[in-house]
Amino acid sequence: MGLLMMAGFASGALNAVAGGGAFITFPALLFAGVPPVSANASSTVALFPGQAASSWAYRRDIGAVSEVNLPQFAALSLIGGLIGALLLLVTPNALFADFVPWLLLFATSVFAVGHYAPGVVARLRLGGRGVLAVQFLISIYGGYFGGGIGFLMLAALTLFGLRDIHAMNGLRILLAMLMNGAAVAAFAVSGAVSWPETLAMAVAAVAGGYVGALGAKRVDPKRLKTGVVAIGAALTAYFFAKGT
Repeated sequence: MGLLMMAGFASGALNAVAGGGAFITFPALLFAGVPPVSANASSTVALFPGQAASSWAYRRDIGAVSEVNLPQFAALSLIGGLIGALLLLVTPNALFADFVPWLLLFATSVFAVGHYAPGVVARLRLGGRGVLAVQFLISIYGGYFGGGIGFLMLAALTLFGLRDIHAMNGLRILLAMLMNGAAVAAFAVSGAVSWPETLAMAVAAVAGGYVGALGAKRVDPKRLKTGVVAIGAALTAYFFAKGT
């Protein structure tokens, strides 16, 4: 249980600074013997309190955002997160286990492109309706799996014209919390959550999320993102070789 709490703390802090916390909690739960669908659901629930703590720490930066319609973004994130969660709940464990390496590969690739080749997306532009449509699709993916959603949202906000990285980071965390909040409700009602492991990780994630948010402006995000990519690549290779 101690290792799960360490994973929860690290994930909460990582989500606050650079995103990618699911790369730690989800595999940690799999290694602890939790079935794939339950591990994914439990990871989402465990990270939710940490995201709430980080959102609170970023409240002033979020309040300064004027370029986007926050209520619309919030509503789409809630609805999309719920849809994604319901899709996960109807996916059999065996089928989801087959998806895991591919989902990790996709999430790691998205994260790596955003870190190492931002020019790939810099040429694109999103209008008001476009960024809302993209956020809705990201929210569905977030409710279903969630790896890499932080970069996906930052990329969408950048293409929409936002430039204040701290405001964008705060908005990213808030929207991720909302989409995960809808998923948490669905997972809790369905009985998909492995509560002993989840509660231990959640307590640690709160501390990690708040500490990470406070230190986000002092830590070099490039190094953290490189670490996330390395972890994601290693886990992708592992699960392709060994399965879940």
